[in-house]
Formats: sequence, C-alpha cells, structure tokens
Amino acid sequence: MKSSKKRLPLLMILLVCINVIVNAQLQEAKKAIAESNARYFESFVKNDSSIFINSYAEDACILAPDAPAACGREAFARFFRLAYQEYGLRNGKFITTNVYGDGKEYVTEEGYWQSFNAKGELFDDGKFLVLWKKTASGWKMFRDSFSSNHAVK
Repeated sequence: MKSSKKRLPLLMILLVCINVIVNAQLQEAKKAIAESNARYFESFVKNDSSIFINSYAEDACILAPDAPAACGREAFARFFRLAYQEYGLRNGKFITTNVYGDGKEYVTEEGYWQSFNAKGELFDDGKFLVLWKKTASGWKMFRDSFSSNHAVK
C-alpha cells in the first residue's frame, strides 16, 4: 500500500508533463494554421496560384461539394483558376472556431469562411473542416472539405 502512495505523486507529475507537451504541440499547430489561413486568400488578391498550391500537402485533396475529389498540384491549380476566373474570387476570410487533435501528426480545423469578389462584396459563405498534416515543410492542408450556406443556383 505504501509503494502505491509513493507512486501517485510521480504519476501526477508525469501526467502534467504530458499535458504540457501535448498543449505546446497543439499551440504550434494552431499558430501555423492561423499563419497559413492569413496567406491563403493572398493568392486570390495577387492572382498567384503558387501561394494557394503551397498551402496543401503533396498528397492532399480538396473535397468540394458537388464535385469529385481534386488531388495533387495540377488539380489544385485547376481549382484555383476556376475559383478566380469563373467565380470571381478575389479575397476571403477564414474564421476558425476550433482545432482538434494532439498536434503531433494531424489536427482538424473547424470553422466558417467568406468569399469576396473584386468589388469587395461578400458573394458566398459557408463552413469547413480541414484535416491538417505535419510535413517536413510545416503544417499543410491534407483534406479540405467545405460547403456553402446557400443553395446552388
């Protein structure tokens, strides 16, 4: 009985240390996601698809509604051109409401988005879930799934 009482404080210290490490990893992921999200719509402001494409992991997929999965750099470039040329996307905003996970290899971001045209007018908004992957070059989007809050016209 005495040996288990002696182990309890050590176990508590170990649990606190693990919690601190996991929290630090998650905070690092949240910071990287916020930085990536801030750059994401720059690609549309500048009409520079490389910023958009570099937000995604090499093996990522965009899971847009009413369309097959768009996987790989060439598909990301087509997606960018479609958003820019056909939909008139020129700027936007991500509002992250939560990030789930331990920050080790993958985390999931949940939130809302807004899309603006060349006049700065809001033309679409919706919600998203993004599975982020820690890669050799930092946190990148691995699965990007989103939908509009509005019916297709």
